[in-house]
Amino acid sequence: MSWLARLKAGLSKTSSNITEGITGIFTKRKLDAEALEQLEMALIQADVGTAAAARIVSAFSKNRLDKEITEEEIRQTLAAEMAVLLEPVAKPLVIDANHKPFVVLVVGVNGNGKTTTIGKFTRWLKAEGKTVMLAAADTFRAAAVEQLKVWADRNACPFVSGADNADPASVAYKAIEEARAQKCDVLLVDSAGRLQNKSNLMAELQKIIKVMKKVDETAPHAVILVLDATTGQNAISQVEVFKSMVNVTGLVVTKLDGTAKGGVLVALAEKFKLPVHAIGVGEGIEDLQPFTAEDYARNLVGASLSKAA
Repeated sequence: MSWLARLKAGLSKTSSNITEGITGIFTKRKLDAEALEQLEMALIQADVGTAAAARIVSAFSKNRLDKEITEEEIRQTLAAEMAVLLEPVAKPLVIDANHKPFVVLVVGVNGNGKTTTIGKFTRWLKAEGKTVMLAAADTFRAAAVEQLKVWADRNACPFVSGADNADPASVAYKAIEEARAQKCDVLLVDSAGRLQNKSNLMAELQKIIKVMKKVDETAPHAVILVLDATTGQNAISQVEVFKSMVNVTGLVVTKLDGTAKGGVLVALAEKFKLPVHAIGVGEGIEDLQPFTAEDYARNLVGASLSKAA
């Protein structure tokens, strides 16, 4: 399947929920206050979030109240209003050539797909002609180190790890030195998954960053938080805590294919304004792609490809 087909399939659960809401609301065809309230609730149930839903419905209702409107017109208009929120955050990861290596620290909760995301980012960067090194700072899980090593081998990249249970910060320190010695363009550092409410683990991330700065005071140059879309509104609290602890600079949202909560990306855009570098709709190498606002908005509400209202 093409990427757009995979995206459409991935967002089908969320789209079905919103579409069912639209169908139920507009049996009477006119857009009145009650219908708008029901539409807002349908968006909230899709994890768009209360603030974003209110903003979308408010913009949506201008010049349309008490007028007849078709379901497709509603989808087109909703897609256009969502795209307004999403467009400012649809930004690829930009590698600044003034920093060599450009150090990227990848963080997130257990099971969100950090290691797989690193592997796929590596593929993109290599395709752009950049030299990449991978570092396994998750020293407490042998399986995590092995998984990252597989990605390094697959992408023909140098790889740095430490002994079992070694200090993750020491691995990061060594990796920057190695990447600098080998003149690598980019260093991607994998970190151990951690719950955002575990203060000792969050402090460990802060230590990794502090030690990185001993080698390069400007590092890390990007801190990417990987989020699992199936967690819905819990993703909001994850961003809040990680952002306050380690100054997150961008997001990747994975597992959109297994959830009816795809609207959470709209909530994240409205609340945090953080760049969304990529989204994932599966485990395959082609299933992580750069985030584009219009494609996402259209597929989220089941709008056709004709021009939005």
